[in-house]
Amino acid sequence: MSSPDNHRADPDALLAALTRDEARSRRGHLKVFLGMSPGVGKTYAMLRAAQEARADKIDVLVGIVETHGRAETEALLSGLVLLPRKAIHHRGATLTELDLEALLARRPALAVIDELAHTNAPGSRHTKRWQDVLELLEAGINVFTTLNIQHVESRADAVRQITGAPQLETVPDTLLDLADEVELIDLTPEALRERLSDGKVYLGSARADAARDNFFRETHLTALRELALRFTAERVDRQLRQLRAGLPKQTVWRSGERLLVAVGPSPFSTQLVRWTRRLAAAQGAPWLAVYVEPSDPLSPAAQQLLDKNLALARELGAEVVLTHDENVPAALVRTALQHNATQIVVGKPRGNRFLDTLRGGTLVDKLLRHGGNIDIYVVPADPEARLRHDWRAFEPALHSPPREYAIAAGTIAALTLLGQLLPADTYLAAGLVYLLAVIALSLRVGRWPVLLAGVLSALTWNFLFIPPRFTFAINKIEDAALFVTYFAVAIIAGQLTARIRAQARNERLREERATALFQLTRVLASASTLDDAVFTALRQTDELFSAKTALLLAGETGDTLTPHFAASLALDEKERGVADWAFRHRRPAGRFTDTLPGSAAFHLPLIREDRAVGVLVVAVPENQLLTLAQRDLLDAFARQLSLIVERDHLRAASEREKLLAASDKLHRTLLDSVSHELRTPLAVITGSLENLADTTDEKLRAALIGESRSAAHRLNRLVGNLLDQTRLESGALKPRLDWCDARDLANAARDSVGDALASHPFTIEIPDDLPPLRADFALTEQALANLLLNAAIHTPPATPITLSAGLDATSSRAWITVADHGPGISPELREKLFQKFARANPTRTGGLGLGLSIVRGFLTAQGAEITATENTTGGTRFVITFPHHQTPPPL
Repeated sequence: MSSPDNHRADPDALLAALTRDEARSRRGHLKVFLGMSPGVGKTYAMLRAAQEARADKIDVLVGIVETHGRAETEALLSGLVLLPRKAIHHRGATLTELDLEALLARRPALAVIDELAHTNAPGSRHTKRWQDVLELLEAGINVFTTLNIQHVESRADAVRQITGAPQLETVPDTLLDLADEVELIDLTPEALRERLSDGKVYLGSARADAARDNFFRETHLTALRELALRFTAERVDRQLRQLRAGLPKQTVWRSGERLLVAVGPSPFSTQLVRWTRRLAAAQGAPWLAVYVEPSDPLSPAAQQLLDKNLALARELGAEVVLTHDENVPAALVRTALQHNATQIVVGKPRGNRFLDTLRGGTLVDKLLRHGGNIDIYVVPADPEARLRHDWRAFEPALHSPPREYAIAAGTIAALTLLGQLLPADTYLAAGLVYLLAVIALSLRVGRWPVLLAGVLSALTWNFLFIPPRFTFAINKIEDAALFVTYFAVAIIAGQLTARIRAQARNERLREERATALFQLTRVLASASTLDDAVFTALRQTDELFSAKTALLLAGETGDTLTPHFAASLALDEKERGVADWAFRHRRPAGRFTDTLPGSAAFHLPLIREDRAVGVLVVAVPENQLLTLAQRDLLDAFARQLSLIVERDHLRAASEREKLLAASDKLHRTLLDSVSHELRTPLAVITGSLENLADTTDEKLRAALIGESRSAAHRLNRLVGNLLDQTRLESGALKPRLDWCDARDLANAARDSVGDALASHPFTIEIPDDLPPLRADFALTEQALANLLLNAAIHTPPATPITLSAGLDATSSRAWITVADHGPGISPELREKLFQKFARANPTRTGGLGLGLSIVRGFLTAQGAEITATENTTGGTRFVITFPHHQTPPPL
């Protein structure tokens, strides 16, 4: 029963421990000061620990701390280096947050970050402060932080039920799993309420009184304290199990009670599961439901009953564990040692005592003999369960195909024919040949074909070879012994063959599942888009389970489901309804479950923390079942899919945050620029009109009218640029291409900005034989006008400006250039000029920096291009190139 493997360290656990240690060595260490509620002294304890670290010559930097005006807490900041907070302007208010960029640049050995669940102000690098902490850890910086139990994601619903207050700020449990240490700052409810009355929690008696009557009720605080204690105890228990994973397991450590119940394909297992649940609840202990899978596969009825029992155990809160072993007692003890289970629950034996004695005792006897200090609970079966026992569930199935039976019978027949050639006195040789054939067949065929070969060879050898021949009489003891040996060898060889094949099959299944999960994880991690990831995952699921699949993803509002286009399964209204139920209740539904079992498919929700992000629908053929192991693999697939969906949501949220920040910046820039640019010409027009009313001097009146006209033109250009930019960004711009004469375009552009060009010599250089261009006349004329206006504004008076056009026959492209002889533009600014609000000289007043952006937009919409280069004679040269089309014949 006992083997060396039972007390050897689990290699998978060792590998997992090594992986965790390697990941931990690359990131910073996280210590969380956990409390049941505000006011227990988390920040005080954290600062005291920071002072101790400072005394040990550790580089400590206080990133952000909220003292809430408590003098004893502020006193602990003495001597610590404080990082200046980052000011963020939002909707007219100035908010201060953690300056993550400065902290990363400073790179202290230890960063002190208060209030882990805090939500950052809009415009920050991350939405949540815990994301800031995660980035610090990834950068190798150690972190001290504080957290209340109501902000732990997995406890948020329980806190809401206790206090009636929803928790809007939560921290995912996955981050807390990264913590190297969680220190519970415990305080009795009476002491905390006394601190509240003394003004040490909230400043101001009115707020303290309101808190005392609501959140800080003694019943609430007691329940929150229990939650915090349980959370800490569960974490310590997980750490103990991880530490034990790398040690040889010879006995359990009774640091806490844990129950293990053996579950099988029996109606009695239902009673065992419920009995163990009651015992675990009475002891306040976690429990496991373990099924030891033997070599022989179960019949469909037995498999269905087993899945039902394990599903019940999981529903009642058990951790389900599947293991493979021929020796059930050894497997149960090994699993108990691996999970530090102190109690094993099994059913009372009901077999034949004589047969049990021949097999070395009952399951209970073997557990008592080899269980060490593990307690064994033996539960008698309910008499009604005995009556409900369905023996058909345990009918042996034919595990070998007919071909193997034919091979066994054919081999014995062939040896019988060859044996007829041997002399009559060499029958012992024939018997040994038969025996060798049985052993050889055990390497190729299954248990029952080997047994068939043993029976046929024994009977054939007795009837045809042992004297007296053609009878079944045996006169010699050695012949009888050899005759019996056939059966013994056949049974033993067949049993060993079946066991080896079953072990190989189980190993192959485990390898296929592990490989499938590994491949899925690798593909999902490397997928560039959500669609690619979903398509790969669904096709792999189709192939692995011989099924048709569909995936429904939650919409932006989170209350609707939309089928993904990569689905291979078309969902009708009935299946959509089942998927909607699984999504809303976050529980599996449909076939193979107790909820809406009439469905044709299995519906598995994609769960992320406290919400569902979609539903995976798997439809296998009607004659095929999904075993519990397969459903566990599907659940792993669903978890991986939920991770990739959440990653896509986070990426979209990050893009929205960036867009919001850019939009906010654009809004401020636009508001500042437009308000100034609008105010200037309006002020000129207003002043001119007021002076016109007060003067009779004709020359002054003409000058004022000219100023008003110039300001009106400037205002008109400004509004026109804003409207054009809006047309470009909204996609409403639809160019109308037609044949245009380049000289007509040049003349129209010159006329539209004639006032600006009045102080500059302007030249048009266009050959008379230049063929027409295919372009939008209005858009191109406006683009050229903007370029001419830009040249006139940014060059000194009397500086020449030239507009030229031509045709490049080698590249089949036409070109138009606007060149000036001004100060020019530096190479690094030339490409930036075409961006919104970009200006060659930011210190110069006037202009929004939209003109060249609009020019590029107008030209790009037509398929043209524009570049800025240096003019050979000094200044800047803008070159517009158009695709040259064959001119249509004249009408």
